[in-house]
Amino acid sequence: MLATAMTLLIIDAIVLIVFVLLQSGKSAGLSGAISGGAEQLFGKQKARGIDAVLHKGTVITGILFFVLTFAIAYLI
Repeated sequence: MLATAMTLLIIDAIVLIVFVLLQSGKSAGLSGAISGGAEQLFGKQKARGIDAVLHKGTVITGILFFVLTFAIAYLI
């Protein structure tokens, strides 16, 4: 059981890294954060297309990562 959970955790971590790296940047770096990047943060813009799929995949794999981590900690 522990080996299965650890294998799933490693696969989930790799998928999470891929999802994060494939996402496009949302701001122009430090200058965007200082000079008005917050307007985009609180704006009502929804991701469309592949960005929406990557965002949802990141959220799902992130939650699964924490659940698997707590399950492994409980099993040890």
